[in-house]
Amino acid sequence: MGTNLRALAATMTTAGVLTTALLGAPPAAGARAVPDLAPRETGLAMTGNGTGTGTNGTGTGTAVTGNGTVGGDLLAGHGIIAPAGVKPPPKTEASAYLVADADTGAVLAAKDPHGHYLPASTLKTLTAVTLIPKLDKDRKIKPSDEACNVEGSAVGIVPEPIYKIDDLMRALLMVSANDAAVALAEANGGLKKTLADMNAEARKLQAYDTVAKTPNGLDAPGQRSSAYDLALIARAGLAIPDFREYISTKVAKFPAPKDYLKKKKKKRRDDSEASESPAPAYYEMANHNRLLGSYKGMLGVKNGWTSKALGSFVGAARRDGHTILVVIMHHPGGFWEEVSKLLDWGFAARGKAAPVGQLVAPAPDAKPSSSPLAVRPSPTPGAARARGEDPASKGAGVTTPLLIGGGALVALALGAYGLRRRRKAPGDAD
Repeated sequence: MGTNLRALAATMTTAGVLTTALLGAPPAAGARAVPDLAPRETGLAMTGNGTGTGTNGTGTGTAVTGNGTVGGDLLAGHGIIAPAGVKPPPKTEASAYLVADADTGAVLAAKDPHGHYLPASTLKTLTAVTLIPKLDKDRKIKPSDEACNVEGSAVGIVPEPIYKIDDLMRALLMVSANDAAVALAEANGGLKKTLADMNAEARKLQAYDTVAKTPNGLDAPGQRSSAYDLALIARAGLAIPDFREYISTKVAKFPAPKDYLKKKKKKRRDDSEASESPAPAYYEMANHNRLLGSYKGMLGVKNGWTSKALGSFVGAARRDGHTILVVIMHHPGGFWEEVSKLLDWGFAARGKAAPVGQLVAPAPDAKPSSSPLAVRPSPTPGAARARGEDPASKGAGVTTPLLIGGGALVALALGAYGLRRRRKAPGDAD
């Protein structure tokens, strides 16, 4: 077949649609590129410049292929990337989106999946995935004044030692509490350390489009993510039991400060019809995810919005033993109905459509290389005799002089140092 598939892909990208029928099946498992981490303009595709290896959770996924795109060649596209042979995914006003099978990592459809966008509060998923394993959830902390005065969405913390890590993490993911995010960062050793940890976690997950500059997603110069990366991060979160609990909780209690209790008591004294029961020492907070309880099988995850980022959302739902993950970014208006339709499409397409890409697994931990100075174990007497060697004479001939020589050198050095000290005249400088 003489058609240049790479050129055809570029042509079809401008038309806004790529299909596996035109470009062939997803690339076979292959190498993982060493990514170019230089900043790119919003909307450009993620590319790499090297090779390596990587698989998904089942051991069958593609990390990168010929053009170096993490997740597969097709995911370099800027337009809609959809499989052939099934109904096209529903329309959305989002500038970027991704639909994936969270169980296998198969990407079912996407639009500009590696485009760089402001993540808004969906970045809190990375904060949680990074800090949940590091912090004792029963530990109580006292937030700083700076944490208590963070702008934007907040749960209303005060500088009192009344909050558990568990409370703050729940507020982070349920009500998008920017103040809780900073308090958690403080508990982890400070903003600088936490941001370093978050970016290291992103690299570990192979979320190379992501750069965290804040722990709460408030817009900051250089901060960015992509629909593909948010899917990787959410998939990692779904593997953490506490994360799953936090995102799926509809209503929860949050510790109230002392002045709140005083105000409640005063209000009861001023209200003749008020109950005599004492004021509760907590607030009640409700999850911001509108699909919890309204969409069948909804597990939750995270939504976000700022005036620059516009609307963003990461959501997961589970039906009949299968979990579908949907991410949207840079949406100009209400997106809940569109997300529901994308989830419906994902459940319908799963198992029927050829994947257009793959959510890669975390990068394997680097194995420490052996040092050339490492001490090799001495051979056993039996092994030495089997080779016709005398272990007693051979061992003494090799190791004893080294030990004696080393001891002699130390003794000579100490003797010279003592002699020099004895010869110094009073008043000499050290």
